[in-house]
Formats: sequence, C-alpha cells, structure tokens
Amino acid sequence: MKKKINEKTCKAAQSKKDKVKRIKELAKEFPIIGILNLETLPCAQLQQMRAKLRGKVEIFMTRKLLMNRALTETKLPGIEKLQACMIGVPALIFTKENPFSIYKTIKKSKSPAPAKPGQKAPRDIVLPAGPTPFAPGPIISEFAAVGIIAGVEGGKVAIKKETTIVREGQEINTKIAGILSKLSIMPMEIGLDLVAVYEKGTVYGKNVLDIDEKQFMTDITQAATYALNLAVEAGIFTKETTQLMVEKAAREALSLAEEADIMTKDTIPKILAKAEAQASALEK
Repeated sequence: MKKKINEKTCKAAQSKKDKVKRIKELAKEFPIIGILNLETLPCAQLQQMRAKLRGKVEIFMTRKLLMNRALTETKLPGIEKLQACMIGVPALIFTKENPFSIYKTIKKSKSPAPAKPGQKAPRDIVLPAGPTPFAPGPIISEFAAVGIIAGVEGGKVAIKKETTIVREGQEINTKIAGILSKLSIMPMEIGLDLVAVYEKGTVYGKNVLDIDEKQFMTDITQAATYALNLAVEAGIFTKETTQLMVEKAAREALSLAEEADIMTKDTIPKILAKAEAQASALEK
C-alpha cells in the first residue's frame, strides 16, 4: 500500500513539473502572454472559443500556483505585473498576434447574458427614464426597493428618473438581478474575459486594449489639426506648414498694404474702392 501511495505522489509531482515546463516553453515560443478570467464562462462556450481561435492563440489552464511559478521561472522583465492580474478563475493565453487585434476578436465573440446574484457589474448599469411594459402593481414597490423612482403614466409603470442601480465592479444582489431580468436587460457577457496582456515588459490592461477605433481615429485627426495650426501660428517651418505659412504671410502683407495705402498691382483695386467709398460718404 505504501508503495502505491508513493507512486501516486510521484506521478502527481511529475505532472505539475510537466505543466510548469509547458508554460515556460509557450512563453518562450510566443511573445504575447495574456491572462484570462474564466469565472463565468461555461465549458461549452470555452470549447467553442478554443476552436474559433485555433491557429491564433494557445490557451493553457492549470492551478494558479503552477501558473505563477512557471511565469516567475521565465524571468521575463516585468512579468510580475502580469501575475498580479490573475483574478477569478485564471488561465493563460499565448499568441503572436497583435494584442489589440486579439482583444477585438475576443470581444466580438461575446454574447449578452442575464445577471445572476453575486456577479459583479462589468460596467455601470443605468436604467433610462421612460415607460416600461408593466401595469401598475407591486412592481412599483420592487423598483423603489432598489432606488428606482417610478410612477404611472398612460396606464403603464414608468421610470421617472434615469438611475444607476449598480456601479462598475459592485456586486449585483438578488433584487437587482430580478429587476434586470423583468426588464429584459442583459448586462453580462458570455465569452473569454481577457484581463491583461504582456508584451516586451509592458502590461496592457483591458481599459487600454478596449479601443473605440472610430473615436481613436477622430482624436488622432483632431490632434493633427491642432498641431498643424499651432505650428503655423508659431512660425515653425515643416513640409506641411511651409505653404500654409507663405499663404498666411501673403494675406497679412496684402491686408497691411491696403490699410497703409501702399499702391501695388494687388492693392490698387481695394485702395480705389476704399477711396471711392470715403468720397461718397463725404458727399452725403
């Protein structure tokens, strides 16, 4: 009996070593390492995501202790910042793809889901003011119990004031989960939750990875416009500003010459028109 126990212990120890070794191999092969949180992801959806991302990423799941040990042994600079991002039910993701591209792919694959008691809100959950499909009754008291001001309008219960019933990161209690279910609001998402990504010593959180591309391009365009205008006003000559500055200088010189009544082929029409206008004013 003692011999069998020892064999079982040895096999378990070897299995742990193999997992640590595999993580270190993946970390060496792939330059991008991410942390997933699989806390709310059903197994069926996980298998679907694995199939969808096959060829782009490697997902590795094991005990948190073993993942931490393996990452520490990689001795990658700044890897401890990624280890600090392990939350919920963590797993590792390895890829050679752009971190922002991978986050976008994972985000698109998510589907809405109803909130369950005990879950944390992924964002502020806001109920807008307006009518609901409910007839007057106990629902008004249920709304009041979670801080929603409601009344009756046109024979239906209406929310009188826009209300944030749960803040991002706060726990959703049973009453709020029930209200959201009745209103057919599904604030949760089913899918891989990419918490953070490590690349060459830098860790990107989801707040950095989650880019609104349209807004990003708008901000870049606006910043470029501001920079160009500032350079022109400051008289900084570049390939982009030279023509604009010459045109601006020409306009200002023409305006100054016209004000000073300096006769040139460009100012004569304006100066004569101004003189004629002044003469007409004197006649009156």
